[in-house]
Amino acid sequence: MSSRLTVVRSLHDLGADAWFGGALMGAIGVNGAAAAVRDPEDRARVAATGWAKWTPVNAAAIGAHLLGGALILYGNRGRAKHQSGVTANTVAKVLITGAALGATGYSGALGAKTAQGDGHHVAGATEPSAGTPQDVAAAQTQLKYLQWALPALTGAIVVLGAQQGEQQRPGQVLSGLGTKLARRAAS
Repeated sequence: MSSRLTVVRSLHDLGADAWFGGALMGAIGVNGAAAAVRDPEDRARVAATGWAKWTPVNAAAIGAHLLGGALILYGNRGRAKHQSGVTANTVAKVLITGAALGATGYSGALGAKTAQGDGHHVAGATEPSAGTPQDVAAAQTQLKYLQWALPALTGAIVVLGAQQGEQQRPGQVLSGLGTKLARRAAS
């Protein structure tokens, strides 16, 4: 693999950025706009339609992020193993990415549940009303929290990626390798 990973890093970063931005815009824009729909029976359906239009783009963004991340890790496997701080960052990022993937999938399943049927009387995409069926209201309550968990998780992925970029500065590489060697020598 070439020592320049511009395309791979771009896939990784643009994918994470789109995943984060889409989650944040969806929580604020799509779900917020659905609450403004005049007919309470159309609100969940409008939100589900907006999310359904975003889903293929989001899937592509997530795929680009995962592919880019895997190729970056492969290209930097030596640093990930031997530079102090890089292993911990990588493990944290993998765990948070897994949590974000799970939250994304679960949100999609819950969103599909809220949009089923002939239309339910709801206050908003994540807000049930007195006339909302109990199972739909339960899904909306979970979505209310997941809509904010997703930008938090994907934002953390972006921050950890920025930290990884900082860890590649020559001074950080030397310091990290020195620290790791010192720890091994002391063991």
